Amino acid sequence: MKKDIIKNCSDRISKYIHKTPVLTSSAINNIAKAEVFFKCENFQRAGSYKIRGATNAILQLADEQKFKGVVTHSSGNFAQALSLAGKSVGAKAYIVMPDNAPSVKREAVYGYNGEVIECESTIEAREQTAKKVEDNTGATFIHPSNNTNVIIGQGTATFELLSDYPELDIIITPIGGGGLIAGACLAVQELNPNCKIIGAEPFEVDDAYRSLLSGKIETNTTTHTIADGLRTHLGDKNFPIIKEHVSEIIRVTEDEIINAMRLVWERMKIIIEPSSAVAVAAVLKSSNKFEGKQIGVIISGGNVDLSALPF
Repeated sequence: MKKDIIKNCSDRISKYIHKTPVLTSSAINNIAKAEVFFKCENFQRAGSYKIRGATNAILQLADEQKFKGVVTHSSGNFAQALSLAGKSVGAKAYIVMPDNAPSVKREAVYGYNGEVIECESTIEAREQTAKKVEDNTGATFIHPSNNTNVIIGQGTATFELLSDYPELDIIITPIGGGGLIAGACLAVQELNPNCKIIGAEPFEVDDAYRSLLSGKIETNTTTHTIADGLRTHLGDKNFPIIKEHVSEIIRVTEDEIINAMRLVWERMKIIIEPSSAVAVAAVLKSSNKFEGKQIGVIISGGNVDLSALPF
């Protein structure tokens, strides 16, 4: 990758996104036995970090491509992000969503002028439906995580965090499709190559954990996790970055996810979604490993269906 690619992207998308705050909690620091710095992308436009990659990807399109629009498949956060980014930049967004996607995320897509096309809740159905939309409309397909411009855009969250806290020992992010952690790897290489990158993943969808062990992209046969944003697998563009730079992946149980989510709600008074809580849970269960360290955690989003809370 070219020098300063994340910095240049950060400059390019800055007027379309929020620079989100970094919060701390003495209560969580005490439990974790470490200093934890939470990069709060739950306060981002559209409620998650994904507006970063979506905006960068659209801005890199030719005017003719923008005119024909963009299409993606997403359970929610990238759906909202691409819809809002398209609205901001002036490009129609077609969003393929599984029929079991949280209603709060579907309604948000409508609110951002995205056009929703529903499909069955399988990776195959998502991809086939998105291809049909692409063929019928001429829209450009933008993958939620396995797209180079998306990965670079997602890296700006970590870039901002390390710009404010350059001495961090570790960055931890949740892993779903791999775009966020791959972007984090690129940002770390630009700003602090000595900082370790660690992933966090539910046991129920631990494809990234198994992929690092096997050296090839593994998939999941089930998606029984409350962390709905992590029910997907790595891609050929982000996995090589992850394989080279991620030192380990910590797996957490469903109870650990729920407990971490509740802890943040209660102690920090902020709303985070289950996928974000996965990274928090990884810190809490590994306090002996992280004792005395400065840890950056990317709170990936805060889009929660309040009618279906796990506590």
